[in-house]
Amino acid sequence: EYKSYLSRMFLYHLTLQRATAIYTCIHGNFTGTKQQEVVVSRGKILEILKIDQNTGKVMQLYSTEVFGTIRSLIPFRLTGGSKDYIVVGSDSGKITILEYNSQKNVFEKVHMEIFGKSGCRRIVPGQYLAVDPKGRAVMIAAIEKQKLVYIMNRDDQARLTISSPLEAHKANTIVFDCCGVDVGFENPTFACLELDYEEADQDPSGEAAHMAQQTLTYYELDLGLNHVVRKYSEPLEDHANILISVPGGNEGPSGVLICSENYITYKNFGDQPDIRCPIPRRRNDLDDPERGMLFVCTATHKTKSMFFFLAQTEQGDIFKITLEVDEDAVTEIKLKYFDTAPVCSAMCVLKTGFLFLASEYGNHYLYQIAHLGEDDDEPEFSSAMPLDEGETFFFQPRPLKNLVLVDEMESFAPILHCNITDLNNEDTPQLYTVCGRGPRSTLRVLRHGLEVSEMAVSDLPGSPNAVWTVRRSIHDEYDSYIVVSFGNATLVLSIGETVEEVTDSGFLGTTPTLSCSSIGNDALLQIYPDGIRHIRSDRRINEWKTPGKKYIVKCAVNQRQVVIALTGGELVYFEMDQTGQLNEYTERKEMNSEVICMALPRVPQGEQRARFLAVGLADDTVRIISLDTSNCLTPLSSQALPARPESLCIVEMGQQDDSGTNSSTMFLNIGISIGVLLRTVMDSVTGELSDTRTRYLGARPVKLFRIPVQGSDAVLAISSRTWLSYYYQSRFHVSPLSYDTLEYACGFSSEQCIQGIVAISSNTLRILALEKLGAVFNQQTMPLKYTPRKFVIDEDSSNMIVIETDHNTFTENSKSQRKQQQAEDMVESADDEHRLEAAKMAEQFLAEDLPEETFSSPKAGTGMWASQIRIVNPSKSDTLEIIKFEQNEAAFSICICQFNNSPIPGATYVVVGTTKDLSIAPRQCSGGFLYTYQLMDEGCHMELVHKTPVDDVPGALCPFQGRLLVGVGKLLRIYDLGKKKLLRKCENKHIPNFVLGIKVTGNRILVSDNQESVHFVKYKAGENALVAFADDTFPRWVTQATMLDYHTTAVADKFGNIAVLRLAQDANENVDEDPTGNKAIWDRGFFETYFSTADDGTNTSIESSF
Repeated sequence: EYKSYLSRMFLYHLTLQRATAIYTCIHGNFTGTKQQEVVVSRGKILEILKIDQNTGKVMQLYSTEVFGTIRSLIPFRLTGGSKDYIVVGSDSGKITILEYNSQKNVFEKVHMEIFGKSGCRRIVPGQYLAVDPKGRAVMIAAIEKQKLVYIMNRDDQARLTISSPLEAHKANTIVFDCCGVDVGFENPTFACLELDYEEADQDPSGEAAHMAQQTLTYYELDLGLNHVVRKYSEPLEDHANILISVPGGNEGPSGVLICSENYITYKNFGDQPDIRCPIPRRRNDLDDPERGMLFVCTATHKTKSMFFFLAQTEQGDIFKITLEVDEDAVTEIKLKYFDTAPVCSAMCVLKTGFLFLASEYGNHYLYQIAHLGEDDDEPEFSSAMPLDEGETFFFQPRPLKNLVLVDEMESFAPILHCNITDLNNEDTPQLYTVCGRGPRSTLRVLRHGLEVSEMAVSDLPGSPNAVWTVRRSIHDEYDSYIVVSFGNATLVLSIGETVEEVTDSGFLGTTPTLSCSSIGNDALLQIYPDGIRHIRSDRRINEWKTPGKKYIVKCAVNQRQVVIALTGGELVYFEMDQTGQLNEYTERKEMNSEVICMALPRVPQGEQRARFLAVGLADDTVRIISLDTSNCLTPLSSQALPARPESLCIVEMGQQDDSGTNSSTMFLNIGISIGVLLRTVMDSVTGELSDTRTRYLGARPVKLFRIPVQGSDAVLAISSRTWLSYYYQSRFHVSPLSYDTLEYACGFSSEQCIQGIVAISSNTLRILALEKLGAVFNQQTMPLKYTPRKFVIDEDSSNMIVIETDHNTFTENSKSQRKQQQAEDMVESADDEHRLEAAKMAEQFLAEDLPEETFSSPKAGTGMWASQIRIVNPSKSDTLEIIKFEQNEAAFSICICQFNNSPIPGATYVVVGTTKDLSIAPRQCSGGFLYTYQLMDEGCHMELVHKTPVDDVPGALCPFQGRLLVGVGKLLRIYDLGKKKLLRKCENKHIPNFVLGIKVTGNRILVSDNQESVHFVKYKAGENALVAFADDTFPRWVTQATMLDYHTTAVADKFGNIAVLRLAQDANENVDEDPTGNKAIWDRGFFETYFSTADDGTNTSIESSF
């Protein structure tokens, strides 16, 4: 039974938030229009983004899972074509060519050719892609050895065709980059950066490896003979990382730019000499001057009359690169400092003047190119300027001048630690995450729901109960009035540059209003308890009064129809004729129960009336009633409900094709009194109800309102929380709004807020906007200084304590000292004549403070660490205290605990594990420390109690039965609180490599090893011993582990696998029957052999099929 239970165990994978990091991006005309789109790869996800030229906002057109890992992307266009295809290199062992179908809003597979094994292998192509600029061929290359070339063409029906692969392999060769060379319409040529390691592989001394040179190799596709030849190879002086294709033919001189360490070089065939220009460096940079400088990403912008390149260094500085050409020969390379932006993994220059920067770590940015940097006073550096070998140019970084930030896409990558709890008492837990790397790190509080932008808030005189917006005419672009109903009056506000009260609108202000709307082409309608007020465009007012002592209790209105419910359950139907007059239907409908709510759909386009009316009754039913002329007010169908209906709303949701075909579905949304929303499909011909879906929204009765969202109808549902049901990107979404509880709402449109919501909350009127549709979480962000490693939460104060640690980084003190030293050297190196000027320059240098999140932090060198502890109030995003460590001391572990032998009963302690002078590979350090702090002032301050030295890296801390479990290197120890330091009480020396994490359940301890999976350990109090009684047989490189129950653990490893491990049944029995552990030791003969292993309950891994 136990084994069969394990065999039936499966893991359900639910993605709460899709990947936000972008690894590569391309741009082109993928929709076939003149607009340019951006296609981005998010690991397993392929997305196409559109940039609104008016607002500068990045909008997602389509996103799809590819069920594999995307390794490379490149756009491709056939000669004479107007639409770009997408070539995808993945881990599937296939080359895939996709076409974006804008009508279906999908990526369609044009070709998928298999050439090798699946997986990210060194010799299987897919890592690099290059296309012939004229669209005749594609090269797909592996990191090592294999390169394949495919010929692209059209068939007689103008469909894309692909040839069989042509091999261009070369054994014992590593490829660093490749690109297509623009040779016009001659045979397609590809350039590759290669390194032959055959001699180095056979030389045991390592001298050949040290002397190995990169080569620039050209491969030519002979279209006549249909094969690829290795045309030319040339050794390079410097190790290079990027190749840039230079436009050729009538547009440029052809050739390639080679980006290498400290230099950029132009090369071409024939008599063209090499042109070499050093990469400029920052003046008075704190970086090590011996450290080389690299370009990390580039972009090309080409028009019919000019071209230029943008290249970004690893510090974030962007340079504009141009070539001086004389009779098709390049004479100069010119570099000019353009601007500085956060370091990105890919960049795209669009023809509309936008620059898109995609980052693997941190947010992504969209900039408007305001200037091309041609008319400013920024110095221009040229290869023609005389410099000695090893010297370079210097420039002064500055804030943005040529670029203007217009949009920012949020990215969580990488998430380093996460906790789910409700610190703000919001009923719904929040996700507290620390993300990012270096000075771009952040602490983010994620709340489930759509982000709401508050445009305006205004107090109202009294307690309003409803609000509407109306337009004077259907031709008006924006709303004209906001109508607010109170218990005994109605307030009318005009919408313009300001919102002001008006009295000449025609609305009756001395009575509460039940409904208010535009009707017909240019009329207004007000329904109040005693009647209906029809306000014509010429200011004529027609009124209908209720008969006798009856009054109107509920109503429903659309563009041409009005239905009211009188007391006693009597329905009265009105319809507008061709002259704009409201006419009452001759018969009235008596319902057998009191009417609670009603709803009308919109009048379908091209028709005179909506065909159905939905009525919610006090007998817990909803009735669908016909409004067709042939059977008007005849019941068609009904649905029983679990409780009394509170509100109804009929909307059509779905998509409309470009051809005009409407594929939307009509839904009847029912809000009931127990806080549940029901969505039922309503047949648009017969009115039949089917396929009811249920969603619990909150503790209060659900009120429903139809509002416009991006040109389509959506349903706003108000309960104890406010929810939005909408259709977005071919999917239905029901998402809460992260905002205060609302009471009534309506759609709103003005010049300042094109599509928004006007709502009532308490006694205030609020205008809101929803911008980030489709988002699962909205976030509150707080910047951090260094890379956050871990954090803990003090439950008493709801404060967070975060440890931040960065390698290759200066502390603030070291940075200030280095800066001061450079300023002194600057003055001392100047002669007497220029010393005063040098002193001013030194003063400016000391006063300069460029934000490191944009300009990056200076690199201190290997083995240099900076670290600090930060106490944060996450609700207010406030830093309460910062405790800084000395240079080269790094914090890696933290926990909150209470000691049984504490001199202050109930005192809360924070223990932080640090290491000194850590070298990563191999892992070495001069020692470590356990800092013990006591939390003071309600968790807002920490006071150092003592500092305990340890002999290795304290990689994990965990409270355990009033004491402290510590993983020191590969040792597992128990410490207790002492007066001058922590006291070691117990130790286990049998963890194989390094203790990465510790979890505790009862007496059981789960210890994670960084290479050898997890180990179950039990503490024997009688012997004061830590006994390891089970381990995993599979050597997993664990990143995180957690206990699911007393016998089961979930493990994640660095290769993307998740495993659930469960102790074997006999292991549980043996541990329970042998509480001392002596039997296990004597039966096995020696302690190192564990008497049981963990069974692998289930194992899921990310596999590729794309």
